[in-house]
Amino acid sequence: MTDFDYLMESDDEALRLDLKTDPEVIEKLALWAGIKPGMRIADIGCGSGKAAFYLHKLIQPGGQTIGIDGSDQRLNYAREHYSAEGIEYVCKNLLQPLDDLGRFDFIWLRFILEYFRSKSFDIVKNVSTFLKPGGILCLIDLDCNCLRFFGFGERLEKTVIAIMKALEINADFDPYIGVKLYTYLYDLGFQDLDVLVTPHNLTFGQLNDTAAFNWTKKVEVAAKNSGYTFEDYPGGFEEFFEEFKRAFTDPRRFHYSPLICCKGHKPLK
Repeated sequence: MTDFDYLMESDDEALRLDLKTDPEVIEKLALWAGIKPGMRIADIGCGSGKAAFYLHKLIQPGGQTIGIDGSDQRLNYAREHYSAEGIEYVCKNLLQPLDDLGRFDFIWLRFILEYFRSKSFDIVKNVSTFLKPGGILCLIDLDCNCLRFFGFGERLEKTVIAIMKALEINADFDPYIGVKLYTYLYDLGFQDLDVLVTPHNLTFGQLNDTAAFNWTKKVEVAAKNSGYTFEDYPGGFEEFFEEFKRAFTDPRRFHYSPLICCKGHKPLK
């Protein structure tokens, strides 16, 4: 993001975000949150633009969508693959004022707050100021991110936990952001709060190509750049990476992360 070292930055990041975004899940969660035709909406941290595109369909006729991201590269991908009449993609730093974008009926933050452990509440507070009174703020993120595996050996499990701790310290990443979302909305005075919890990245049996690509990129980029020293692996990161791939492609393995979705209405006064 602008003025921010994005943990997952790579040439393939827009593609990874595109492939792992399920339109049916986006539509289900957005309808649960209360999206309706005619709304003016913002997708904060829109990435590849895929979610913004399918949200946009739900607000037709008459709706307008602003996709906001800090990466020109990802926004160019969004414009190329997910443009439509009424969608605009803009490059912004989420920690800076967004006054020039106007007011919104519905704001969607999905898988963005996890990258701002120390600043996540400030971001929610910032974007909520651009929500119309009575408008809906929907926060979606993971809890215990990358920490719910079974079937890994002791060394591998220990290392994965250590990597996530290193990411907290070195990259301001928050594996536990999901559990905080309700309280953020509560503390900001939002009303009619509701919460939905569902599994995400549910993985068992044979690994499909999309999941294999997603997890390979996660380990290649985030784990490698975590600052962890891989002290239990004489061959360093490469030895760890090979063991992870063997374990994760084993159909015996089981993994999921809790996806926590919170919604609320901004007070009318």
